[in-house]
Amino acid sequence: MQKDDYIVLKPYSLSDAEDLTRIANNEKISGNMRDLFPQPYSLQDAENYIKLRLEDKIQSIFAIIYNGELVGSIGLHLQQDVYRLSAELGYFIGEKYWNKGIATKSIALITEFGFESLHLTRIFAGVFEHNKASMRVLEKNNYTLEGIKRKAIIKNNILMDEYFYAKINE
Repeated sequence: MQKDDYIVLKPYSLSDAEDLTRIANNEKISGNMRDLFPQPYSLQDAENYIKLRLEDKIQSIFAIIYNGELVGSIGLHLQQDVYRLSAELGYFIGEKYWNKGIATKSIALITEFGFESLHLTRIFAGVFEHNKASMRVLEKNNYTLEGIKRKAIIKNNILMDEYFYAKINE
């Protein structure tokens, strides 16, 4: 469990399903996620997701708790083979909790966890071109824009660029 004064990253439990459904069932969130992220997001979707997390051999995906309340999700998706010292960062914050510094601090906590506990060398994230807030929180955490993959994403029938950020464990 990673934490600071007001944010805790904790493993999921089935009791989190209703809160996860409440924050994840939002088109503004799903619009910035891969198509595997359901929309609408049902209680069954939340329960299925949490059950998968409970089966993870290595705990690297967490509920974000802010002032005692589940407000988002963040995780490191561990890579394999020659990329085994890397992980892809994924996260979302419920809309009600935007612009409170939660994403910035959560990324700092998960990055520290990835480098110190998982012994990763590299953490990376892809961001849809319109998601300027996500780009800002990565930059605040000293993630570097490595490049832009032009017209790499199609979401909701819109072709767009993907901004590719990474941080190296020095």
